[in-house]
Amino acid sequence: MSKSDIDMDAAKRILGNASDELKRDMGTVPFGDWGNSDRASRTFAGPVMNRVRVDEVWLLPDPEEKERWIAKVVCGMTIEEDMVNGMGNIHGACSTFLIDICSSLAVRALAIGKYKDPNLARVVSQSITTLYHAPARIGEELRIVNTTMTLGTRVTSCRTEIWSKTHHRLISSGIHIKMAPTSSKPKDGDKLKAKM
Repeated sequence: MSKSDIDMDAAKRILGNASDELKRDMGTVPFGDWGNSDRASRTFAGPVMNRVRVDEVWLLPDPEEKERWIAKVVCGMTIEEDMVNGMGNIHGACSTFLIDICSSLAVRALAIGKYKDPNLARVVSQSITTLYHAPARIGEELRIVNTTMTLGTRVTSCRTEIWSKTHHRLISSGIHIKMAPTSSKPKDGDKLKAKM
């Protein structure tokens, strides 16, 4: 099967009103080169990230403010052994990790799909607030619903709900605030001077 066949399969498999081009992009390499690289398999939760599946991509008018747009990206995956704590339930850190990476997909969908500006998706985490509602065990199928709240040049926000499709209950939810990155190197003349 050629890469173009795989791309078309992704576009057909993914539900939603987004363009086939955006669906192909999100469905075949949801985390860009990083997610499909050999390096990802050796980093924190890389194998978990590689199992996330994009199932739906929607670009919609905001129901609260019709002049604004939102993106809704629904992901899915099955809980496996490398995602659980000692009691056999999905680990809280794994839930937060899924909120982090999956909410970022919704930001990317809105930035590229509606505003045609990938720079709006080049943001880093500022805070993630996570609530834990119910346990989920190995073998349960998750439905991860990510909806953008704001998209701006300085601050972006998204909300995520992780549902057990197996037991039809909310497992965890979160709000992810992202911001434009700052340079790690101070410019000449801008160096911080400590006063003691």
